[in-house]
Amino acid sequence: MDRRHFLLRGALGLGGAGLVGPGRLMAQAAQPLFDPIGPVTPIRANPDRIFRITVCLRPFRAAGPRIEAEQVGRKRVVHNYGHGGSGWSLSWGSAQLAVAQAMADGPREIAVIGAGALGLTAAITAQRAGAKVAIYAKERFPDVRSARATGSWTPDSRVAMANAAGPGFAALWSGMAHASYATWQSYVGLPGDPVLWSDRYTLSDLAPEAMRAAGRATEVAGFAHYGDLIADISPRSQVFGPGTHPFATSYALRNSQMTFNVAGLAHLLTSDFLAAGGRIETAEFHEPSDLGRLREKVIINCTGYGARALFRDESVVPVRGQIAWLLPQAGVDYGLFYDNVSVLGRRDGIVVQDMGPDDRFGFNDDNETPDRAAAEASVRTIARLWPRMI
Repeated sequence: MDRRHFLLRGALGLGGAGLVGPGRLMAQAAQPLFDPIGPVTPIRANPDRIFRITVCLRPFRAAGPRIEAEQVGRKRVVHNYGHGGSGWSLSWGSAQLAVAQAMADGPREIAVIGAGALGLTAAITAQRAGAKVAIYAKERFPDVRSARATGSWTPDSRVAMANAAGPGFAALWSGMAHASYATWQSYVGLPGDPVLWSDRYTLSDLAPEAMRAAGRATEVAGFAHYGDLIADISPRSQVFGPGTHPFATSYALRNSQMTFNVAGLAHLLTSDFLAAGGRIETAEFHEPSDLGRLREKVIINCTGYGARALFRDESVVPVRGQIAWLLPQAGVDYGLFYDNVSVLGRRDGIVVQDMGPDDRFGFNDDNETPDRAAAEASVRTIARLWPRMI
């Protein structure tokens, strides 16, 4: 899911995640701007255009994602959960690690529990490794939590705490991020644009140096940031000063970022899995012992936040994120970050999310009830960018 620290740090080049999304800050004089910002379609940011409000609980683990095997009765269970706000972004890389452990003894059949982003990518990866795969899940798209993601490439969005992640986690994370990035690029250009690159703008009346200072002042100590490890795949930002861009703010920082059109992408992944001989069965598990009824001897657990209850894993902490969905709008195919609100134009709607003042926003909050007042407030914040439309 899109994250405040990811967007702001990225646009301003504050280090860490700043090398990931909107990328590193490019000095205005470093290179000429061959492509100035042209006309930008204003967003119809009116509360009456909100057609739904969704809440997602992201599964955060201080030590980072759990990707390890354990014996549960007569089953070998390989866990693959706890990715915080980086589930879609790290999915293929973590799937490679999980499937390698699942295939260690060469099983011919593998079960995957969970049908979200991590479950689908793990299942497809296992198929490509030669296994016959079945997915067992209570819910499928569009009812799974990962269907409520913002759809941005955010590989180190609250993925771990620096003092809790092991000494080898940074390198492990880098491998997952690079592997996922490479695989997702193979989906760019496909019909329906399941994955594409889009322009993103960070908007403020503060000059870049003042924005840097403000960003540092709101950083929360402890959260791990690894963006410097993938600088090789991170575009740089460009700075546009007063009078050089179409927005109502003094400054605009532009970058390109990978976008997941989640609805279409989930449909494509599901179709690919089924076309390769996979099957999906409806099943619900309340205790680890319930896995004993599955015919497969090896199971990959991709239950996300559900693993907290199923495996009594209290290390999984919920991070609440709410999205106000505005009706899709022709020409709104870009993203922006303004006054702690993130916006992303997708084919299935315009995602508007209040990121809060810092990384503690939504932390350890398991309330999944939509807050209509907060949703409308975030939309009104964006409306200030086009005052003549208010």
